[in-house]
Amino acid sequence: MKDDDPDKCGDVYTLTAMKSDTRLLLIHHENGRTSEDATKLFEIVKAMSSKSSPIPVFTSDNWNPFEEGLLNTYGILEVPPYKGIGRKPLPRTIPPDDLKYVKIIKKKVKNIVVKAVQRVVFGKKEEVEEMLGIDEDDYIGTSYVERINLTIRNSLARFILKGINFSKNMRMHKKALDLFQAWYNFVKPHDSLKIEVNSESRRWEHRTPSMAEELTDHIWTLEELFEFKVPVI
Repeated sequence: MKDDDPDKCGDVYTLTAMKSDTRLLLIHHENGRTSEDATKLFEIVKAMSSKSSPIPVFTSDNWNPFEEGLLNTYGILEVPPYKGIGRKPLPRTIPPDDLKYVKIIKKKVKNIVVKAVQRVVFGKKEEVEEMLGIDEDDYIGTSYVERINLTIRNSLARFILKGINFSKNMRMHKKALDLFQAWYNFVKPHDSLKIEVNSESRRWEHRTPSMAEELTDHIWTLEELFEFKVPVI
């Protein structure tokens, strides 16, 4: 950047959230890399959830604003008891008992990952394992969301670093990601989501994240996606 460049120039980061069991890309948020951006991401996830559904288990890489964003979104304001000495304690935000968050800390040597450490930030390890349906020795990771981030880079030229196809307009940048999200959820089958049917004509049924989430019963074509009219609520 140059000193005389307009404010619209500069780096823009995309934060993503996905539902790991169905690979559904829930939301993308474009702006900076601050706790405010992490809070905005989780606020949208919370708004998409049913009021009767439990708080999901969150996993992420070792980026500190995620922890603060979860507290800002799901935290409870608590006033510590006053002991009668000195100033009265200020209110503080604490995580609720049903908030579960695991951070994956990757240790690198010469830019190569040599070890991944799981740290349960909120909740108890046993409760996290029960909610995820895994055993004590199973690995909790971020491979699914890392794979979707790679798919974004491979699918959208504007995400290629130091290329000539970078976004020049924030509105069109977001629209391109909206289109990617629709294609990823409804058009692109995922090999890890296929189920064995063993019918006369085929052995496997390939599925998209939206099929796994039971939002649709078939793989959409691009034509069907482009012609779909979003209902007015």
